[in-house]
Amino acid sequence: MSIQVPVFFHAHATHPDAHMALALAAAQIEAQRSSAVRGAAAAAPNLGWIYITDHYAAQAEALLAELRQRWPGVSWVGTVGVGVSASGVEYVDEPALVLMLAQLPAGSFSLYSGEHALGPADIGTGVHTAMVHADGDTPELGELIHELAQRTDSGYLFGGLAASRTRSLQICAPSLAAGGPGWAGGVYEGGVSGVAFGPAVALVSRVTQGCQPVGPVRRVTAAEQNLVLALDGQPALPLLLADLGIDLEDPRSALPRLRATLVGLSDAGDENLSRGGQFGADTRVRHLIGLDPARNGVAVADRVEVGMRLAFCRRDVEAARRDLVRICAEIREELSPGDDESDPTDGEADDGRSRIAGAIYVSCNGRGGAHFGGPSAELQIVRHALGDVPLVGFFAGGEIARHHLYGYTGVLTVFVSSA
Repeated sequence: MSIQVPVFFHAHATHPDAHMALALAAAQIEAQRSSAVRGAAAAAPNLGWIYITDHYAAQAEALLAELRQRWPGVSWVGTVGVGVSASGVEYVDEPALVLMLAQLPAGSFSLYSGEHALGPADIGTGVHTAMVHADGDTPELGELIHELAQRTDSGYLFGGLAASRTRSLQICAPSLAAGGPGWAGGVYEGGVSGVAFGPAVALVSRVTQGCQPVGPVRRVTAAEQNLVLALDGQPALPLLLADLGIDLEDPRSALPRLRATLVGLSDAGDENLSRGGQFGADTRVRHLIGLDPARNGVAVADRVEVGMRLAFCRRDVEAARRDLVRICAEIREELSPGDDESDPTDGEADDGRSRIAGAIYVSCNGRGGAHFGGPSAELQIVRHALGDVPLVGFFAGGEIARHHLYGYTGVLTVFVSSA
């Protein structure tokens, strides 16, 4: 009889040799399984995540082969990042990998890739949500993400883009135990892949922003492709200069401010600002890529449509820290409403309360400890807020949540147990 309560184990390791790092991480996993309580030691994991830094990208196929040999009943998903993370720790620009294994209810998830499309037929109860790993160079990626979201019942995706200075790859390999699903899977370059979940897999996901508006939110009233011409009926360029307090006649002071300026975009009707004047979850941050003084326009690294909401913004460490703490508190409150006295470090749940069984955190490769003030600072904030729960993640070239592609954000997703 398959268990209904998800059981998660995680591990992390760094070593110049990729296979030695995997052996170290595997030993941690097996030690956790052997010492687990409440019957978890008997659990047979059926889904695994592996995230590797680009130092190991050339060995991805060999690592996957070893994973399948060690745990033949496990389906594997993962990708590469310039950094990877686990509970309370980050490995950035060094050879490292992180693993997380879970036993989920039988028939509650299914892998998909370019070989095998995401569809409801793979999960008898339908696809509720899905995790996505993607190559940022995939043509029309934004439209593809939107279309994938429409294939889920909730319309919610979570994940991120591979980030690598060498191979930009994804790992997606279904278990071949008991005959397998009819496609082999492996290591892919290009496109998208991931894992779809049915409603039996309970999870909670939040987006944390890393930028602070420097001016008001305005409505786009004239635009052509990626060129914003008017905001609230006024020429866009003079409004940008006024928000920043700069004058183009003084380029020495103006240019550094312009280079540090970003643009927050959201669709008409979406949430623009959350509490404290910070961006809400619907805002996508994009680069400011040019000015058009002849037309008083501002060029943005995305297609802009009339009716969208726009605010000029900048990266802000304190705003990023506050917002990360906020989403962790929201997740805890959703799991244990009204319980202000709970201890986030115990990893347990009182009767009738849910608890976090495992978590995945995808953060922008421009964030991490270096941005938050010290080694592993970002992941330590998460661990302090959630407790030392099994968690893995990677630093991405773009983050995916709902049906949007984000930048400078973090996407925190927790798997929930009610037992």
